[in-house]
Amino acid sequence: MLSKRLEEAVNEQIKNEFYSAYLYLAMAAQCEAMNLKGFAHWLKVQAKEEIAHGMRLFDFVNDRGGRVVLRAIEQPPVEYPSLKAMFEAVLEHEKKVTGMIHKLYEMAREEKDYPLMTHLQWFVDEQVEEEKNASEILGYLKMAGEGPGLLVLDARMGERKD
Repeated sequence: MLSKRLEEAVNEQIKNEFYSAYLYLAMAAQCEAMNLKGFAHWLKVQAKEEIAHGMRLFDFVNDRGGRVVLRAIEQPPVEYPSLKAMFEAVLEHEKKVTGMIHKLYEMAREEKDYPLMTHLQWFVDEQVEEEKNASEILGYLKMAGEGPGLLVLDARMGERKD
């Protein structure tokens, strides 16, 4: 059984995961408006991943006899001055999420909640991949600039599998 402190903290992280999905959907909407369908697709797939992350935590709380209490999700930003600025925000957001996961892991370690620590290890590993992906895309955007390379990159982003 989860302690009340950890239950509250995991419920907060569930909200954070769903906020991430909402953030990426807002970014996808801007990409759609910019006629960058590949980037929009990539961000929509990312949003689905974030929902799946939230559901992993949702199910874990229930499996441990806890109670999921969903919290309000704030509105994400809806406009970025450029695609590069958008993906700088993606990278910064993923770094922030990494910090949240690490903090939650520390709390689990303090309470010697080994099942939660084991469950969170997947998230720790996932965040390495999330930051790497965002960093790579940002690097590609810096190389492509606003020229024709951006269209090639957009097509590549559209190839991401669901």
